[in-house]
Amino acid sequence: MTRNESRRSFLRRTAALAVAGGAPALALRPALAEGAYPSRPIKVLIGTPPGDSLDGYMRLLAEGMGRHLGQAIVVDNKPGAHGMIVGGAAKAATPDGYTVLASSGGPMSINPGLYKERLNYDPLKDFAPIAPVLRGPIFLYCNNDVPVHNLKEMVAWVKQQGNKVSYGSGGTGTTQHLTMELLKRATGMQMTHVPYRGSPMVLSDVMGGQIPFAFDAGGSLLPQARAGKVRLLGVAAAKRYPGMPDVPTLAEQGAPGVEAVVWMGMFAPAGTPAPVIARLNEAVLKSASTPEFAKKLEHAASDVWTGSPDDLRKFLTADIQKWTAVIQSAGIKIE
Repeated sequence: MTRNESRRSFLRRTAALAVAGGAPALALRPALAEGAYPSRPIKVLIGTPPGDSLDGYMRLLAEGMGRHLGQAIVVDNKPGAHGMIVGGAAKAATPDGYTVLASSGGPMSINPGLYKERLNYDPLKDFAPIAPVLRGPIFLYCNNDVPVHNLKEMVAWVKQQGNKVSYGSGGTGTTQHLTMELLKRATGMQMTHVPYRGSPMVLSDVMGGQIPFAFDAGGSLLPQARAGKVRLLGVAAAKRYPGMPDVPTLAEQGAPGVEAVVWMGMFAPAGTPAPVIARLNEAVLKSASTPEFAKKLEHAASDVWTGSPDDLRKFLTADIQKWTAVIQSAGIKIE
């Protein structure tokens, strides 16, 4: 076979593979054209402002990923609009592995049920999961002057008050808000939701007696609970949190299924080549397995949560279904 014939044969095979593979074959071109991935810095979009806890976790994770990949990982903060700014930007990015998304549960699991057709992205269709990163339980807590010490006493006391009790959350549609709605549905309690602009203000008002009950993640809550400034009534998890082993789960107290986590995962625009996803997944797992990362999460009562892209996809699918059902049942709407 001559050199020209060999070249023509190669081109025919390449064309056939491109036709058979369709869009995914074409999607490989940007990454492969530049040689081995990655050949330049990678940008991670995140929907929280600089200095936020998730921003801090991502920056530490990015350091380890950069060492593993041999390229700088640049964190680009795009806060606002309940995650729709960063979600839209990530969706529109070129699917070549050089722009990815780090997101918490709200924008990915809750927004589909909260905003429905107004949402400018579809978490399952517009993104390819890379890897889960972290997750942590949330706790039910109360003001110390409220005469309850467990869920059974809380339910009885709320009903005794004629269901005129209020509870706080960091905002309408937050995990804390929806978990309380899930608990209300499981126990028959009726309480009035008071939305705040962030969980720190809720914790402050629970300690001050303005609001009796709330849910929150452990980062800022557990130090106050250990100091005796608030009382923990239960944890919304499948099992007790090792850092607070004396706090029973809500399921143990008669509310099975009332479980929720705060979490973060990494995603790429849909159409990103599978080999690139695999490379990024490997980098996340390597970086998240360092003692430095685990120690940082421990201070926030969160755990390293690693797995495959399919693990994250299955979790996200179930989480969207769960929270959409709670939103519809409680009639929660964002005007």
